[in-house]
Amino acid sequence: MLRRLALFATLVMAGPAVSDDSNLVPLETADQSRGFDAVGRLNLGNRGFCTGALVAPDLVLTAAHCLFDKETGERIDATTVEFLAGWRNGRAAAYRHVKRGIVHPDYVYAGADDLGRVSFDLALLQLDQPIRLPALTPFRTAPAPVEGDRIGIVSYARDRSEAPSLEQNCQVLDRRGGVLVMSCSVDFGSSGAPVFKLDAAGPQIVSVVSAKAQVDGQPVALGTPLADPLARLMAEMNSPANGLRKPGLRNMTGGAKFVTAKPAQP
Repeated sequence: MLRRLALFATLVMAGPAVSDDSNLVPLETADQSRGFDAVGRLNLGNRGFCTGALVAPDLVLTAAHCLFDKETGERIDATTVEFLAGWRNGRAAAYRHVKRGIVHPDYVYAGADDLGRVSFDLALLQLDQPIRLPALTPFRTAPAPVEGDRIGIVSYARDRSEAPSLEQNCQVLDRRGGVLVMSCSVDFGSSGAPVFKLDAAGPQIVSVVSAKAQVDGQPVALGTPLADPLARLMAEMNSPANGLRKPGLRNMTGGAKFVTAKPAQP
């Protein structure tokens, strides 16, 4: 259905951009944000911010490129990252520092844009202390959606950094190998934002925002399906080489680099 998707690198965690916010629902009050407080802002020191979500009391799921310095391409010290759970209008429901970060082993931070990189743009952050609050229940995960499925994204962005917003009228347009193409209009700062299946069972994470792009002049979001990549990431987290811990994801079944997608040039 989609065609001529070519990617050109422009990596930013939070920076200037213009987007259509008409479909965004601000989550600025306790009532509006109920059920989504386990989404938080990830402060990256003086390097901007990303979005992340709790998938266990001490684990935050986000995009792998959030752990790289966009100027040098080097891994940043994960202990300099802070997770502000439910950050809204100057206050968070919980504040935690990151103890360590695990990047998907197949993710390569490089200059050239590549759909293959998007498919592995996933990271887990272990917090220095678990978050155990009734309003901050870790999200469940679910199998990747298929073409035509309705999904929603909760994220922060540069022009809405003080409260998250929900875009719930999105649709999966296509799945290209390990990449989901979605009709959502995400913006800078939405890197790592959870993509939700929204139904009577409550929000369940099915993907993580890895990039924003354009296809035939229309804004789209590119996401990393969770199934196999998240299972591999958990294996890395539990590896003795990375510090053994017990698995904590809820219903695990199994990022956001921003790019500009244009028709391929002859």
